Amino acid sequence: MKGLFKTDKGQIRKLNEDYGGVHLNEADQYLTIIADGMGGHKAGEVASQLTHKVFSEAWLIESDIKTAKESEQWLKENIIKANQKIIDYARNDEACQGMGTTVVAAICTNEFITIAHVGDSRGYLLNESGFNQLTDDHSLVNELMKSGEISENEAITHPQKNVLLKALGTKQDINPEIKTIPWEEENRLLLCSDGLSNKINNSELSNIVKKVNTEEEIEEKLIKLANDRGGEDNITVSLIIKESSSKVGDY
Repeated sequence: MKGLFKTDKGQIRKLNEDYGGVHLNEADQYLTIIADGMGGHKAGEVASQLTHKVFSEAWLIESDIKTAKESEQWLKENIIKANQKIIDYARNDEACQGMGTTVVAAICTNEFITIAHVGDSRGYLLNESGFNQLTDDHSLVNELMKSGEISENEAITHPQKNVLLKALGTKQDINPEIKTIPWEEENRLLLCSDGLSNKINNSELSNIVKKVNTEEEIEEKLIKLANDRGGEDNITVSLIIKESSSKVGDY
């Protein structure tokens, strides 16, 4: 496996409130996470950093994830822990009241991947069945689309496009969506913040992830395209690639 994380503040924002990374545990299993912060002056950055800190510190001392059940439980526990950490921090700092963050995180073992999310940061998987979105946005616009009240084209420019129905730090009880999927050779897992997915549609994402060879080139091309189309938001991308056994031997 190979993993890479890249973030860019975009063309308009003065601060980058996205945070995350790619991390290995003692068993050389990958954790990748993206948190897209929101709130007042610098508060979004605080919320996303706190979330990443909870996950990365817990992963460093995680010796080995053996089953899908363990993986799902680990992600759920740390999302709940990060949610509480943000709430407690905001209670003690008036400037941070109302802050929150989305989160999308995935554990990659040799046999499976488990992905969890809250909010509208996304996960995609390229495998033998094609390029598929694994997450379902927790947003007002997505609910309006699912109910048939607006079309996909109307959603792109909807005035309430950025309204989230779920985010860490906004409610005491948080229920992430979590799923586990087989992880095969030549699979590619892409996580991103909405600064990318709002600028590049799924068909375009699929073409780039499929056709560009290296993870560095994929991430550079994606971020450049989002910036070329305005870059109004922070843009963050994480990519994990499971190589074929023949390719692994070539390195």
